[in-house]
Amino acid sequence: MTRVLSALVLLPVVIGTIWFLPPVGTLVLALVAAVLAFREYGTIAAALGASVSGGIGAVAVALTCFAVWAGDRYVHTSSVPFTQGGGVSLMAGDVFKPNAVPLILMSAFLVTGAASVARGRPAASVLSDAAATMLAPIYIGLPLGALAWIREPRVYDESLHPWDPRVAVLLLLVVIVVSDSAQYYTGRAFGRRPLAPTISPKKTVEGAIGGVVFGTLATMIGGRYVFGSPLLLLALLGAAMSLLGIVGDLFESLLKRSAGVKDSSQLIPGHGGVLDRIDSWLFAAPVYYVFVRFIA
Repeated sequence: MTRVLSALVLLPVVIGTIWFLPPVGTLVLALVAAVLAFREYGTIAAALGASVSGGIGAVAVALTCFAVWAGDRYVHTSSVPFTQGGGVSLMAGDVFKPNAVPLILMSAFLVTGAASVARGRPAASVLSDAAATMLAPIYIGLPLGALAWIREPRVYDESLHPWDPRVAVLLLLVVIVVSDSAQYYTGRAFGRRPLAPTISPKKTVEGAIGGVVFGTLATMIGGRYVFGSPLLLLALLGAAMSLLGIVGDLFESLLKRSAGVKDSSQLIPGHGGVLDRIDSWLFAAPVYYVFVRFIA
C-alpha cells in the first residue's frame, strides 16, 4: 500500500511538470532528481571505500545536466551577427547553440585532479576517489540533461518538428515503465533461469525477454504516433531502450550489492531512493536522445 500511495503522489508531479509547465520546469525537475541521486550515489560510493567530493561532484552533475539541456538546439533572435565585406552586421534568424558538456567535464576533471593534489598525501584510494567523482556527472548528469533537452523545442519554427516534445518525453517514461512491469509479471509467470543471480537473484531470462518484447511493442505503437518513424527503426529503438534499461537496473543493483545496501536511500516510501527509481532511465535516455537528436 505504501508503494502504491507513493506512486500516486509522484506520478502526477512528474507528468504534470512535463505536460503543463514550461520546458524549464522539466529542467528543474531533472536538476532536483540529479542532486538527490548524486547524494545517494555518494553514500554508495562511501560504502565501497571511495570518497566522492560532495561540492565538486554536485556542481559537476548539475552543470552537466544544465549544459545538455541548454545546448544542441536553435534559438530565434532578431540580431544575429554575420560577416560581410570585412565588417560585422546583424540580421534576424535562428542561431544554433552547441552544448558545453565537454567544457564542463574537462573543468570537473581539472578541479578533481587539483583537489587530489591539494590534499598533499599519497593514498591507495586516490584513483578510486577521483574516478568515482568523475563518474557522477556522466552517470547522472548527462542522461537527466538529455531527458530535459527532449522536452525543450529545438527550433524556433516548430513546423520543422511537428511532434510534441511533451509526448516525446512521456514516451520514454512509458516504455521503461512497460518494460519494467513486463519483466516483473512475465518473470513471475514463466521465470526459470536466473539472469544475473549474483547481482539480482529475482531477475530471470524469461522476465528480461518479456520486458524487451513489451518495451519494443510500446515503442513501436507510441513512436509511430509521436514521430511517424518506420516501424523497423522504432523496433530497434525499443529493443535498445529496453535492454539498456535492464542493464541500468542491474548496474545500480551491482553497486548496491557491492556496497552491502538494499536501497540507495529511504527517501521514497516503498520505492527506496531516487536512484532506485531512475536507474533504468539513466541508461535508456542516452540512446533515446540520439534518436531524437539525429533521426526523428
